[in-house]
Amino acid sequence: MSKTILITGGSGLLGQHLTKMALSANYKIKWLGRTKQNTPPEVESFLWNIEKEYIDEKCFENVDYVVHLSGAGVADKPWTIQRKKEILESRTKSTALLAKYLKNNTSIQKVVAASAIGFYGLDTGENSLNENAPAGNDFLANVTDLWEKETDKITIPTLKIRIGVVLTEKGGALPKLCEPIKWCAGAALGTGQQYVSWIHIEDLCRIFLFVLENKNLVGTFNGVAPLPLTNQELTKAIAKKMKKPLFLPNVPSFVLKMILGEMAGIVLGGNKVSAEKIIQTGFHFEYDTIEKALLNLNI
Repeated sequence: MSKTILITGGSGLLGQHLTKMALSANYKIKWLGRTKQNTPPEVESFLWNIEKEYIDEKCFENVDYVVHLSGAGVADKPWTIQRKKEILESRTKSTALLAKYLKNNTSIQKVVAASAIGFYGLDTGENSLNENAPAGNDFLANVTDLWEKETDKITIPTLKIRIGVVLTEKGGALPKLCEPIKWCAGAALGTGQQYVSWIHIEDLCRIFLFVLENKNLVGTFNGVAPLPLTNQELTKAIAKKMKKPLFLPNVPSFVLKMILGEMAGIVLGGNKVSAEKIIQTGFHFEYDTIEKALLNLNI
């Protein structure tokens, strides 16, 4: 019999891709979200209201696994005080609500919850970080730390994936990096030496399904490709794939800070994050180099 996965945040970029992959692998999929808009016909959709602490409990019927992806986009809007609160609470409150409803559930076998490499801090230099590295002390590190603490309260066997920079042509960081390069205005950001721990969206979704299917895996895993790049190396690789020149000087840090404010730390900082733990489980990356990843993507 095919297994059933309940996905929170299924309508997001990662959720949609994971849904397609899981359906093609003969899983049944349910979504849990704030609305039922944009739900594929093959997917059964249910509602929750995080502010009112309500979940339609029918969503849990005959479910084998839960994949928890909900959370407001970190770089979608300026970091006002209200937006920062939304970024935090969309993660912590949704996770706490899920933990509450799953407390007495005996049928669900495993929960896989999204986290982020922002846990380690915005700028950790050239140190290679494994899953035992401590949390940072900036805004995103604090958000991720609190988010994971709520995840740890889930009583069902739970696994966390600390997600890196996800590469897909359909959204996220890659189209934003490609746009100035397309107009021959591309350049590395800041020093260009800050590390970008990236992953192809296909490999990330494969990690989620891989850890679901391996019953003995619990704990925390970094969701990144094996070979992180500096911002300058990534920019050059994208320009090469697009057959565009790079001749402009790096964009100065102060300019990015003027434009983006505190949010500039996302692109000016960097993490060199290790994928060794997930590799040791037997997981194989289809896109282990940036060249393979970009070749597959329509940019």
